[in-house]
Amino acid sequence: MYLIINHSSMQPIYEQIVEQIKEKIINGEFSEEMMLPSVRTMAKDLKISALTVKKAYDALTEEGFVVTVHGKGSFVACANQNMLLEEKKKEVEAELEAAIHKGRSCGLTDHDLTELFEIVLEG
Repeated sequence: MYLIINHSSMQPIYEQIVEQIKEKIINGEFSEEMMLPSVRTMAKDLKISALTVKKAYDALTEEGFVVTVHGKGSFVACANQNMLLEEKKKEVEAELEAAIHKGRSCGLTDHDLTELFEIVLEG
């Protein structure tokens, strides 16, 4: 499994792992019931603590993206289309919020932003 860890990022390493695995699941790169590397293997490959990987896997399990079977490993959960759609909506919402913030910092009014959004939407 290919993940990129940015050690100089302000984002905790376990969150980086969670985001990247979720993205791969949402984009279909990881199929349902696919086995993830063991905690120890992932920790060794990424040169990080096994506790960090365990925390990431626990977060993924809590969010419903991964199912862990004691003694067998962690697997991609059966896709819940509503959950995946909600995650994609959250991503779009975050990007729209960033665009609005950037527009406002450039002096655009809400009316300007709305007009710009409608133009882009039609395009």
